[in-house]
Amino acid sequence: MLQEVWAGRYVTPLREGGSLPGLVEEAGSDRLWVAKFTGAAQGRKALVAEVVAGELARRLGFRVPGLVRLEVDPMIAVGEPDQQVQDLVKASGGANLGMAFLSGALGFDPGAFAVDPELAGRVLWFDALIGNVDRSWRNPNLLMHHGELWLIDHGASLIFHHMWSRAGESVRRPYDGSDHVLLPFRPDLDAADAELGPQVTPELLTEVVALVPDVWLADEPGFDGPDAVRAAYVAQLAARAAAPRADWLPGKEN
Repeated sequence: MLQEVWAGRYVTPLREGGSLPGLVEEAGSDRLWVAKFTGAAQGRKALVAEVVAGELARRLGFRVPGLVRLEVDPMIAVGEPDQQVQDLVKASGGANLGMAFLSGALGFDPGAFAVDPELAGRVLWFDALIGNVDRSWRNPNLLMHHGELWLIDHGASLIFHHMWSRAGESVRRPYDGSDHVLLPFRPDLDAADAELGPQVTPELLTEVVALVPDVWLADEPGFDGPDAVRAAYVAQLAARAAAPRADWLPGKEN
């Protein structure tokens, strides 16, 4: 499971995200976390996607801010003047997601930063695997920190889990990368596929999905408990990784 930390103080809302994440100080520490709340409109499935995609990316060698299970007392935002924030935090008592705050990081701008074709290809390949629809030039969800590229905000990936009854239809669905922010850098998908494809095994996926808190998987319609939901995530992503990847990699569809 994810490391558990407790939120001690709500610092400020981060209004860049549609789900209204907030900057939170850890109890007994001055460490800051970007909190993503279960009470947000996207709900707990966005947090599941953050963990599965983010921790899979980390194991594939990408830079991803640390993720923790952030326990929130609804009263921590009682002094926040924005009623919307107060309502959100009050609706999010218990387990939420914390993402390490990268102080001084800059939002990625393709006009200001260069990315080599190998790394661009690896990011595009990974986004195609998880079906990430949120890595466009309008909203790259990439940060530059100490000269390195970091991946953030994967809550809009794994779209299949919003309708499990039709999840099988997306196993070989082509990924539309026409709007991807890294396309101008001539991503080397062939090299990325050769490197990353063999690494996405059921064993690795099982390790990643085990990190998702039970409470975010409980009461999922059609499943007999959290472990059954975990098995479905593993089966879905393993099937996509094992399928003829030319079926879903952008620019390589048969």
